[in-house]
Amino acid sequence: MLMTSLLLAASLSGTQLISVGNEDNYMKQIETWRAERVERLKAPNGWLSLVGLDWLKPGINTIGSAGDNDIVIAKAPAHLGSIEWKGDKVSLTLSADSGAKIDGKSATSAELLDDSHESPTMISFDTVNFYLIDRAGGKKGLRIKDSEAKTRSGFLGIDYFPIDPSWRIEAKWVAFDPPHFLEVPNVIGTIDKMPVPGKAVFEHGGKTFELLPVLETDDADELFYIIADKTSGKETYGAARFIYSEMPKDGKVIIDFNKAYNPPCAFTPYATCPLAPPENRLGVEVRAGEKKYRGSHH
Repeated sequence: MLMTSLLLAASLSGTQLISVGNEDNYMKQIETWRAERVERLKAPNGWLSLVGLDWLKPGINTIGSAGDNDIVIAKAPAHLGSIEWKGDKVSLTLSADSGAKIDGKSATSAELLDDSHESPTMISFDTVNFYLIDRAGGKKGLRIKDSEAKTRSGFLGIDYFPIDPSWRIEAKWVAFDPPHFLEVPNVIGTIDKMPVPGKAVFEHGGKTFELLPVLETDDADELFYIIADKTSGKETYGAARFIYSEMPKDGKVIIDFNKAYNPPCAFTPYATCPLAPPENRLGVEVRAGEKKYRGSHH
């Protein structure tokens, strides 16, 4: 009787129905998704390995472990080399005895591709690697990772709300033609203007809600939701949680809040995460998905 009541409530709320026979499969799917998410996070080059974010200044930026460098990396040689930012180009010159590699090869110089490219230029030495990032407002910086980072070796795992099928939502899709744009703030104080192809409209608990997903790239094949709700800053990470969904089909889109997850900023102070825009701050407690990280630096 309880399951029948839950299914009836789901049909009235816009939640996609999950039959009794499929509930176990759904639970297993979410558990598998969670396990894969944790493995990506814990990978040697995952977000837990992030140990530095240093912004470049126009002109020459010296790099190394010695204190007289513009950018100090503890495990680097005393004077690893330098990066020159001139106009639209950023070039690296390594010291002859640096021992560092560029994209896995021995070389002493390269023009750096930033993270807007599928494969940014990677500089590596010891257990450390770094690459160039480009951000709104003309900011360029180095994202530095170390597979032996304390945030990785001391990872405490992720806490979750119980899996709740009522938060697997079948929302009505309202396409925008032409697409709208959403101003998305981030933790470094800049704003990204991102395309919004439409809005997802759904009901939950007798109330109607709307979410504006963005497209991360011109050829994106997923919708990206940056959300907050009444658990934010209490039971969940305060800045935002993220969800991806498949593209709309037949005027509908499935949003599974059981897959709401913490941004990299929940685990490291060196990420440049977006914040939930006002349009995506839900006036309800979304007690699904990931909870606040116990080892948070905040």
